[in-house]
Amino acid sequence: MKHIVITGSTRGIGFGLAERFLQKGHRVTLNGSHQERLDEALCRLNKYRERVYGVEGDVADRESMERLFHSAANRFGKVDIWVNNAGIGQQQKRLWELDDRAVKQLLAVNLLGVINGTVAAFNGMKLQGYGRIFNMEGHGSKGAIIDGMSMYGTSKSAVHYFTRAFAHEAGKSGIQFGEVSPGMVITALLLDTVSEPSEESRKWKGFYNLLADEVDSVTEFLVKRMLAATRTYERIEWLTKRKVLFRLLFGVFRKRDFFAS
Repeated sequence: MKHIVITGSTRGIGFGLAERFLQKGHRVTLNGSHQERLDEALCRLNKYRERVYGVEGDVADRESMERLFHSAANRFGKVDIWVNNAGIGQQQKRLWELDDRAVKQLLAVNLLGVINGTVAAFNGMKLQGYGRIFNMEGHGSKGAIIDGMSMYGTSKSAVHYFTRAFAHEAGKSGIQFGEVSPGMVITALLLDTVSEPSEESRKWKGFYNLLADEVDSVTEFLVKRMLAATRTYERIEWLTKRKVLFRLLFGVFRKRDFFAS
């Protein structure tokens, strides 16, 4: 039985990962920035109440992440896996169309949140002598550019570099690192991105119907791979190039519409 901490785990992929780890018999500490959402998530996981715990905290605040680690460790013991999952999307607008507040909030959560979570987990795991830290990839991690997603892509590109650089600097620590690439997953974050009734949004909906997946399918694969990871640096990818090519060639037969309702 392992103990996993997941930031931003009150909904979406984070919640899906938490539920999947619990189904496999592990202990999980949830995290969210709003107590109300955290309580709702804990209620949904009530049947696992002996093995699930929740700690409110803002990933953009280093002290909150340190408190998350220590609270989790006090409740369930040493932290085996820490997943920096918390993230927010952006409206599909060009960078100059986004207001300053939106840009700062996105960077605070998607980049500073990962930095804070990684440092807090690393310091705690050094004291306990072991642990694995996984950071969540997203559009931009590999350098791809999509108009209207530049700020989100910038944050994920920075996370990719940061994770590799941090792992290199901490190479002799005994702590394992990794990146998790879930691909395109139908979550509230993705739905919000294409919520505007525009021609561009309609095109993206068709694209997502070809390539996206539901949370359950993706989390089953990711959790299995995270639990099995043994290398000092591990990259776990769901939507591989081969899978993308196959879906583009035969997607006409999939007949899915995630946005019908």
